[in-house]
Amino acid sequence: MNIKSYSELVLLPTFEDRFEYLRLDGIVGETTFGFDRYMNQVFYRSLEWKKIRDTVITRDLGCDLGIEGHEIFGRVIIHHLNPIRQRDLLERTDILLDPEYLITTTHETHQAIHYGDKNLLLTEPPQRTRNDTCPWKH
Repeated sequence: MNIKSYSELVLLPTFEDRFEYLRLDGIVGETTFGFDRYMNQVFYRSLEWKKIRDTVITRDLGCDLGIEGHEIFGRVIIHHLNPIRQRDLLERTDILLDPEYLITTTHETHQAIHYGDKNLLLTEPPQRTRNDTCPWKH
């Protein structure tokens, strides 16, 4: 397995490059933990996770994929650059809590990464012009 890292990610200059680096091409509805999903839910409520989460958000300046100009004004998700497994939770491996393996994202970017669907990414609102929605005034 190719381990992805923050150090490699930040070398990529654009949001699109970073998205492609992280893209997982997952299948909608595919389970990661099955009946043991409670394990990661307990982890995400832990004090150790909450502390590292704050550290990562601060490091990334609250920006989606750590790219300036992509500030997050809504819900913030911390994405594991490498998918976590039960073993990681049980053994508390580095990819769980090391900022080197974490990045700040929006909910939409997080979904796009997991499902490999660029269409889920937020896009800039179109630049509006006078009468642009009025077909008879063009």
